[in-house]
Amino acid sequence: MTRRRQYGEVANLLQGVMNVLEHFHKYMGIPQIRQLSERVKAAQTELGQQILADFEEAFPSQGTKRPGGPSNVLRDACLVANILDPRIKQDIIKKFIKQHLSEYLVLFQENQDVAWLDKIDRRYAWIKRQLVDYEEKFGRMFPREWYMTERIAVEFCHITRTELAKIMRTRAKEIEVKLLLFAIQRTTNFEGFLAKRFSGCTLTDGTLKKLESPLLSTNPFLEDEPTPEMEELAMEKGDLDQRKKPKAPDNPFHGIVSKCFEPHLYVYIESQDKNLGELIDRFVADFKAQGPPKPNTDEGGAVLPSCADLFVYYKKCMVQCSQLSTGEPMIALTTIFQKYLREYAWKILSGNLPKTTSSSGGLTISSLLKEKEGSEAAKFTVEELCLICSILSTAEYCLATTQQLEEKLKEKVDVSLTERINLTGEMDTFSTVISSSIQLLVQDLDAACDPALTAMSKMQWQNVEHVGDQSPYVTSVILHIKQNVPIIRDNLASTRKYFTQFCIKFANSFIPKFITHLFKCKPISMVGAEQLLLDTHSLKMVLLDLPSIGSQVVRKAPASYTKIVVKGMTRAEMILKVVMAPHEPSVVFVDNYIKLLTDCNTETFQKILDMKGLKRSEQSSMLELFRQRLPTPPSGPESSSSLSLLTPTPEQESSRIRKLEKLIKKRL
Repeated sequence: MTRRRQYGEVANLLQGVMNVLEHFHKYMGIPQIRQLSERVKAAQTELGQQILADFEEAFPSQGTKRPGGPSNVLRDACLVANILDPRIKQDIIKKFIKQHLSEYLVLFQENQDVAWLDKIDRRYAWIKRQLVDYEEKFGRMFPREWYMTERIAVEFCHITRTELAKIMRTRAKEIEVKLLLFAIQRTTNFEGFLAKRFSGCTLTDGTLKKLESPLLSTNPFLEDEPTPEMEELAMEKGDLDQRKKPKAPDNPFHGIVSKCFEPHLYVYIESQDKNLGELIDRFVADFKAQGPPKPNTDEGGAVLPSCADLFVYYKKCMVQCSQLSTGEPMIALTTIFQKYLREYAWKILSGNLPKTTSSSGGLTISSLLKEKEGSEAAKFTVEELCLICSILSTAEYCLATTQQLEEKLKEKVDVSLTERINLTGEMDTFSTVISSSIQLLVQDLDAACDPALTAMSKMQWQNVEHVGDQSPYVTSVILHIKQNVPIIRDNLASTRKYFTQFCIKFANSFIPKFITHLFKCKPISMVGAEQLLLDTHSLKMVLLDLPSIGSQVVRKAPASYTKIVVKGMTRAEMILKVVMAPHEPSVVFVDNYIKLLTDCNTETFQKILDMKGLKRSEQSSMLELFRQRLPTPPSGPESSSSLSLLTPTPEQESSRIRKLEKLIKKRL
């Protein structure tokens, strides 16, 4: 049958013989069985050589292809090859494909005009025609499980990748970004065509990467002001939708040709570097031309539109680059992203923060003492305050979106490279812009209140004869708070936590400064101390109300803020209560001080004595007594009992403070 080339019958008989021989495998020690096995092997070898010769005759590796079509003999020979040594089948496939693609190597030689990138479409058009031609002529000759059409396409891809890499190395200086992107787009389109046409089961190159899942429909960088909750929900929804879509399988052919472009993607990266530089310059020019954003009292501080434009462009670049490569070029693109995130933070945000000037235009002492209406503006105009809030809001948006960008980049890049994607430094830069903005707002309001505090410390408190309404310096401080805080609150409505930070930082700055100026009020008469206590209480109530001052919607101040105000202003009240207390007997005064202020610092006690206007001789004995009366650290229960002995105060002083507190409540 072999000699007569009756391959169809040979295939059936040989398969039966092989099956029977398998049962005798453990009896190979018997000579007759071993001889039969060797005869079968010899027949197989003869068949293999003969079939290879038949294919070589039908499809010679050299010379032109014979016009004759496939024969039934060769079709049956393939059935025999399936049973023989796998190398026979591999040789048949290899030689046939090589012969089938030989024309391609001639047509698209490196020196041919059609070989260059601008005519890359012709390569893919050629193979598509060849595949159609193969199906028509040889589709039935090879068994379906040999996947010959796919194998031809895969081999074409390997050859194309090698040839393109070679010609691009030779003509690297001619590669421009538009040409490169054109070639990559056409190539990835072709790879997509292969994915629709074939399963990829013949791919043996383990180095080929599979395509990541297509991008989610929800673009985190196109949202104007996404909240973390909305972003998370959108991402989850996007992922779920992605799983439901049957159109989004992995593409096993991704990179099979386009990988050859990766060494030349520096052209693309350099182009993006240049484009982003021009984009930043345009943002700077637009800001100068258009000026700061208009005050926004409805939805909070207006985020600069340029930041959304920047991240939309980043998104586009990231998607494009991830389709070109998920390797080193993505790391290079990330470095470019980092560079321009920092530039945006410096040139657009920090660079446009208003500068503090020396000409504060604050209130004069004389005007305060005459209870003149404090109408002078703070250092920054309303527009400048709005600009600071806008820059703060923009920095917050950039901070949140940079974090999302980092996550997306890590999704797109190869797993082995995720550790090299780190935008923490850029996020820190935006955090610094936020801190600087808050600090500017605090300094501005703080500086506006400085003249009032100076006026307070310059007043002749020993000459105050009666307790009246709140002093003019208090009215001035309240006026500045009412001028600045509503503007800041309305323009930070979308970033509430940073408005809270502003309130906390202002309280932490203003209250210690107020206490410092309080110590400068010396000497103080009893009535003067009562007036200061009234003023202090008025300021305390205003500060407690500061987060919602001037707002139609009254919201409870954050507990963290309230705690700072209560602690700081209560200390100021305690200082004045100690000043009001009689200094005789000395022991009672000292113990009362220790109880009310719990301050063991000699300097503070010295300042209290100065406020009371005591002579140096009286202060010396009082200081000595103070050092003696300080409780020892390991006092335990003894401390509480000793402090209870210090409680008694003269009835006159006690009732006087109670009357004053009633007066304060009545006036408020």
